[in-house]
Amino acid sequence: MKNSKYSNSQEITVAIDCVIFGFDSEKLNLLLWRRKVNPHKGAWSLVGEVIGNDLSLDKTASDVLFKLTGLENIYLKQLKTYGELDRDPLERVISIVYFSLIRVDELSLKKVENKDAKWFALNELPKLFLDHKEMVNDSLSELRKIAKDQPLGFELLPKLFTLPQLQTLYESIYNTKFDSRNFRKKILSLNVLEKTNLKDKSTSRKGAFLFGFKENTLINNQKNKDSYNTKDVFQF
Repeated sequence: MKNSKYSNSQEITVAIDCVIFGFDSEKLNLLLWRRKVNPHKGAWSLVGEVIGNDLSLDKTASDVLFKLTGLENIYLKQLKTYGELDRDPLERVISIVYFSLIRVDELSLKKVENKDAKWFALNELPKLFLDHKEMVNDSLSELRKIAKDQPLGFELLPKLFTLPQLQTLYESIYNTKFDSRNFRKKILSLNVLEKTNLKDKSTSRKGAFLFGFKENTLINNQKNKDSYNTKDVFQF
């Protein structure tokens, strides 16, 4: 029996949208760009595009990020699918959302500005296109869940960082303040950080020691998610 298409009557567009988080050592940010076409031309939007017939979902998401940032091998995770009937006024569009984490220091600000894109602090977001605000909120919720079990900090921080920078990152993710002494004690007890002899003196004459994630910790974590667990640090 000759195979045939399941249906010749469906008219559905499938798109990829990317929620791109970045940390600038002070706050968690979101990368947005201005829409080039109608509907809502000029509105701030997540970065995305329609999926080509010859590309997988993951490859399309990676290509979207590379075209905007020029970066490869970025942390990228598929979140969920958004398919309400009336979510797009132009046509029936199903959007598959990915969220990614970028080290802001690796990304040329001029490069994204040339693409009419801009970093916004999470608490200062402009009005977003369609249901993109919902996508951002869902991605942030997922990021908070994952960050309790996996060392996502190294995806957002430079290779070397101070403990105050690490604390600020997690305070930004969870939108809460931690006691500095307790945070330092608990994070060091996890035995995942390696202290260097280098100091960051940008904020004080005395300076703060720089740390890095232990390489074996990152490798083991990829094999066994239970090898790194910060749940005891973030008890709230």
